[in-house]
Amino acid sequence: MTSASTEKKPRKRAAAKKPEVEEKAATFLGQYADAVGRRKTAVALVRFFPKGSGRLLINGKDWKKYFPFVAWQQVIEQPLKIVKVANDGDFSIQVSGGGIPAQADAVQLGIARALVTHDAGVKSSLRAGGLLTRDPRAKERKKPGLKRARRGPQFAKR
Repeated sequence: MTSASTEKKPRKRAAAKKPEVEEKAATFLGQYADAVGRRKTAVALVRFFPKGSGRLLINGKDWKKYFPFVAWQQVIEQPLKIVKVANDGDFSIQVSGGGIPAQADAVQLGIARALVTHDAGVKSSLRAGGLLTRDPRAKERKKPGLKRARRGPQFAKR
């Protein structure tokens, strides 16, 4: 005893809009020099392909899209400007952890280390620019009985 009004009719679903797919990350071929850069909790795995066209991909995206602010872009460009290999090779970088500014610093250190791995002659110029020194500063851990790392609870007189 089913009537036409109580039967379940299949619903028509609206066609889901597919997000625009970014350009497929190009896979670079050939020999490469690799290095790791770290800052706070950010880690960047850098591969430098010396026979390339000057592309720099971070997590499969163009580096200027991944780091949209000019200050972050300048941080990443520093080792390339010192060594003057801006259009000589390709970089494939995987970065994770931390915030975006820490990731930019990790990428900078990774690029500098990869360039030194490829050509040891550039080490002195990168060292003079302070680009081969890892920044050891990180957030101090919270201690028991305190509100933050060093801030104690508020004292109440009465």
